[in-house]
Amino acid sequence: MTAVEHRSGSFAPLLLPLLIGGLVMVALGVYGRAHTPTGFAIGPAGFSGALAMKSWLTTGAFVLAFVQVISALSMWGKIGVRIPASVHRWSGRIAFVLTIPVAFHCLYALGLQYDVPRVMIHSLLGCFFYGVFTAKMLVLPKRGLPGWSLPVLGGLAFTALVGLWLTSSFWFFTTIGVKV
Repeated sequence: MTAVEHRSGSFAPLLLPLLIGGLVMVALGVYGRAHTPTGFAIGPAGFSGALAMKSWLTTGAFVLAFVQVISALSMWGKIGVRIPASVHRWSGRIAFVLTIPVAFHCLYALGLQYDVPRVMIHSLLGCFFYGVFTAKMLVLPKRGLPGWSLPVLGGLAFTALVGLWLTSSFWFFTTIGVKV
């Protein structure tokens, strides 16, 4: 092992989490394309419709994604504020849970679509988000990884979630209007 590999960790422990994350991404895309969309998946309890429900839940995850970035920067000592690690863990858990009914509705009711560029980008970002999230969660307990692995995977998950919000909630709020 070279001095650089020793200081920065080995890339080998990343291979399996990246492979599994890639498989999750592809499986979601294949299912979304092969599955015949039902047009209906879950009732939007407390919301005026499915799009409003998905927009607000995604907005909640979007806001919590910023909490994730700030708390991660705090944990890594990159900002002068100390935020407990539990804030990072719980904001991530809640953000992820908020995405589940949205993803379920998207995949089951709508499937992976590619007719409209915005919708195609949204569909691909959704698959990518869950793939990179899976890889990040599998990397967390591993030791000896390059120091950049978690920040890069977290940054990719954050970027995908921002892209998902822009191609869905932002579009909904600016095109349809702010509705509950």
